[in-house]
Amino acid sequence: MLDKRQEIRTLQEHNAGMQREVERRRDRIHRLAESSSEQEMEIRKQLKLLKPGETTFILPDDPKP
Repeated sequence: MLDKRQEIRTLQEHNAGMQREVERRRDRIHRLAESSSEQEMEIRKQLKLLKPGETTFILPDDPKP
């Protein structure tokens, strides 16, 4: 019985995390649909495009412990 309760609690926490992720993605979709500047930023990010005079800095990843 205790194992089942723990499993239920774990699944509820997982569902809550997934719900937060869905809400975050829904908000991002809404921002992209409503804002042309958000759209431009996303397109430039995915295509790695720069405006004239802009500089990109590439930083190394943090070392993992």
